[in-house]
Amino acid sequence: MLNMTEKAVNYSPELTQKAVSLYQEGSSVDDIAEAIGKSVRSVRSKLVREGVYVAQAKPKARKADEPTKKEIMIELEKVVPFPTDGLMGATKDCLKAILSHYEQ
Repeated sequence: MLNMTEKAVNYSPELTQKAVSLYQEGSSVDDIAEAIGKSVRSVRSKLVREGVYVAQAKPKARKADEPTKKEIMIELEKVVPFPTDGLMGATKDCLKAILSHYEQ
């Protein structure tokens, strides 16, 4: 039984080395978790603590064929006869509708 000053060891040095080695060899966190009998979250946390984990880039939700809100605002500033500062809180659809109206 552990006393109050001792902490249970979740990862032995060998298990830590195996997880790090597998990760550096290109194994996914999911595969490592399965191989060493730990949860994905646990393995990811351990790899972060060991300084080897590199977070995957999150995919952008933007549609490639659609302009950004900033791009729409730039176009809008070119065609409307009034300041567009007050439109910053408007939705993208609203800005597109105003732009469409003034481009006609």
